[in-house]
Amino acid sequence: MSAVVESRLPRNARTFRLYRSLPRLLKDPIGEIEQIGRLADGDLVRIDFGVFRAHVASHPDHVQRILRDESDNFLRDGTFWRPLHRLFGDSILGEGPDWELSRHSLQPVLTHRHLNVVADRIAGSIDQSIEKLTRTAEAGRPIDARAELGTIINTAVLKVFFGDKISDADNQRLLPAFENIATAIAFRFLLPFLPESMPVPGDRAFKKGVEEMDSVLFSVIEKYRRRPDDGTDFFSALCQTRTAEGGEVTDRWVRDNLVAMFATATETTVSALTWLWPLLDAHPEVAGRLYEEVDRVVGRDRVGPRHLPGLDYTKQVVQELLRLYPVGWLFPRRAVAPAEFDGVRVKAGDTLLISPFLTHRLKAFWPRPLEFDPERFTPGRVTAESRRHRYSYFPFGGGPHQCIGMHIFNLEAELIVAGLLSRFRPVLAGRVPETPRIGATLRPREDVELFLRAV
Repeated sequence: MSAVVESRLPRNARTFRLYRSLPRLLKDPIGEIEQIGRLADGDLVRIDFGVFRAHVASHPDHVQRILRDESDNFLRDGTFWRPLHRLFGDSILGEGPDWELSRHSLQPVLTHRHLNVVADRIAGSIDQSIEKLTRTAEAGRPIDARAELGTIINTAVLKVFFGDKISDADNQRLLPAFENIATAIAFRFLLPFLPESMPVPGDRAFKKGVEEMDSVLFSVIEKYRRRPDDGTDFFSALCQTRTAEGGEVTDRWVRDNLVAMFATATETTVSALTWLWPLLDAHPEVAGRLYEEVDRVVGRDRVGPRHLPGLDYTKQVVQELLRLYPVGWLFPRRAVAPAEFDGVRVKAGDTLLISPFLTHRLKAFWPRPLEFDPERFTPGRVTAESRRHRYSYFPFGGGPHQCIGMHIFNLEAELIVAGLLSRFRPVLAGRVPETPRIGATLRPREDVELFLRAV
């Protein structure tokens, strides 16, 4: 056992003294976190970093209280939000009036109805990007799954976000800039209590990535924000927003929301789908059923929104993928007023960490929790899992702050999986990644390389 446990808090609460196993935490953070989840088994526990303490809530009852029932008492604020606030500012990922204004502005362009309008545009972009992989496949060269997925998703997302306002040259700057940011923030995200005055690995790359992204975004904002538009893309919707007093929003507010939505629509989708290929390789029976459905529903056609109603098993595969590797694996909250969870007292100002990654692995709610089994999500299946607690599965959060981009994630993911498999059979080119690398999302620790065999 690598975490030291003591029982001094009331009613069986535990404290995990992670500062005593800091080398192991830095070497294998997800292993230490998984161990906490196993030992806690749904109880509210406390982790102690020495200079900072926080509670970990994994039981669905506790998660529901924090995210939905008493969300006004548990805010997206505090130490663990500090690294993210440096990137997203006061945006849809914040709290208070700025969050309310952001949600009011973005919700209309993220509804099922609106996404149906732009779905053909997204599908066309995805198809064009997949078509470009044909030459690589014919040459027998492997691809970096994460890099290629990033290109596919980034290109499609920018169509929805900016319409035709982003040039190809600027597009080529945005993706690597955000890739640098996503990897550079990992150390700060793992140890957020370290003062910003203390240099840590990744700080310089983070700053450079933000500067590059800001250079592109502020240039686009300056050029287009006052030009009339139909408001069907995110950029136009944000630029047309008015404050409660009727005034214009600032360029910075537009920028913060663009970066927040870009992150939730690209980094999260790329990270989740990168895990799919090792899982299919390890579960050929799942892969075979998935291939059969795509062949039957899509065939050699160009995948489009019209195919989605017939891709039931594909949806189940994506749902199970998000159970094992949720797009947002950690949701920090700060308690405004004292609270109590099954006898464990939480003081005002305390940090609570909610992790879908841990909740999705609780044996009480998920039999065989480490097994990849899309059958769990078969519609109408009557099992203990099908009657599971509402908050035993929450890859997009819950309550008023539930991710408003979940519809675009599902649309992108299903179109990309079906589009790739209608043309290729991906085959792993190297070792299978086994453990995630912690950051704002869970990425495979090793690169995932694939050979694409033409169908």
